[in-house]
Amino acid sequence: MKEQQELTRDEVSGRDTRRPFRDLLSIYGLVFLLAIAGFVVAWQFVEPAPPKHLVMATGSPEGAYHRFGLQYREILARHGIELELLNTSGSVENLELLTDPKSKVDVALLQGGIGTKDDASGLTALASLFYEPLWIFRHEEPAPLTLADFTGRRVAIGEPGSGTLLTMRRLIENNALPTTAFEALELGGDEAADALLNGHADIAGFVASEQAPYIKRLLLSDGIHLTPFIRAEAYKRRFYSLSSVVLPRGAADLRRDIPPTDITMLAGIASLTAKKELHPTLVLLLVQAAVEIHSGGGLFEKQGEFPSIYNTTFPIHKDARRYLVKGPPLLQRYLPFWIAVTLDRLLILLIPLVTLLFPLFKIAPPTYRWRIRKKIYNHYRYLFDVETALLKNSSMADLDRCIMQMEDIEEQLAEVHVPLSYADQLYHLRMHVRFVKQRVDQARQEINGKD
Repeated sequence: MKEQQELTRDEVSGRDTRRPFRDLLSIYGLVFLLAIAGFVVAWQFVEPAPPKHLVMATGSPEGAYHRFGLQYREILARHGIELELLNTSGSVENLELLTDPKSKVDVALLQGGIGTKDDASGLTALASLFYEPLWIFRHEEPAPLTLADFTGRRVAIGEPGSGTLLTMRRLIENNALPTTAFEALELGGDEAADALLNGHADIAGFVASEQAPYIKRLLLSDGIHLTPFIRAEAYKRRFYSLSSVVLPRGAADLRRDIPPTDITMLAGIASLTAKKELHPTLVLLLVQAAVEIHSGGGLFEKQGEFPSIYNTTFPIHKDARRYLVKGPPLLQRYLPFWIAVTLDRLLILLIPLVTLLFPLFKIAPPTYRWRIRKKIYNHYRYLFDVETALLKNSSMADLDRCIMQMEDIEEQLAEVHVPLSYADQLYHLRMHVRFVKQRVDQARQEINGKD
């Protein structure tokens, strides 16, 4: 008795519930397989996961580019990206590395005005970052400077491969100053600063951020003076990449009043530049880092002035532009970076999947219903055949065949299993079979009665 109570209703009735489930599985399983196939196809159009290693060309270890590079490395490390810093002689070498297909450099800091239209085909700017003034230091008291003052002096004009050397040469050429008029020393960074302090150079030029340690050292050194540019506006009209900035009086040292007057200076604008094939996720991550590092302003930059989409030598990357103009994408405003990026990639998959699944799930229910009802309605055609035979005054042999056919239908219906929601249709069919079978029996009785 106990064992009988433990039997389920399906076990007691002998009903096989697996068959309706197989019907359901055959329809929705096909939908599932089509969804998987759609997912695989859509995945081919999604960007692969970003690399975890990135190489950035900066500059000399004592320069501002390297100092900024260290900050970028720290920020990217928080997100699991290893940023390798490559020390170089400066912007010119950085550009050569970016345009060299054999180079492993992915991104670099570049001085404004470095590069040509030929380089633009493979490079893209991520943002302009900060002003890089042209600092001209000399031993004499500060006085308005023209490049004619270089005549007869030893001038440190920058090391080979640096943006300083390129800028100084452009200015010298535009002033039609022959290189024989002065002694050009191809020195830069700390080496040029040491030469000026030691008396081995009379004048030294640097294109650098005020963050560069050698700039701070020269500003505070006794006997070394920063020279203003009196024709800064004229140079700006000739060189689109140059701006003018003012170093305020006392900005270097308020107590000692250094400099003693406002100093007008020429300045380029440094930019973060990358190869065009850089992964879009890394583009966003680098721009996010640039905002964190440079948006606070500085000695020459207003708060929020940088990073910017303006004053870049190369076309700005579309994703970087969108980030800088509209802010971070919606998901990144509320979620950690990698979670937001992953969801963003999945959303790209969601659009084609929804497009595929919507009609499939609309078709699946009626297809399932048709398949179940087909098991029932297929038998009605045999009932119609039997009734047609009855109307034709069939012989006893014909009626016997009809009886056998009806018994076959009953046996087949015993094997038909449908969900409970379709059971009423199955029972209606069984009633109709019995009804037709009764009519056949009546027809047989009538024939026997005549006999």
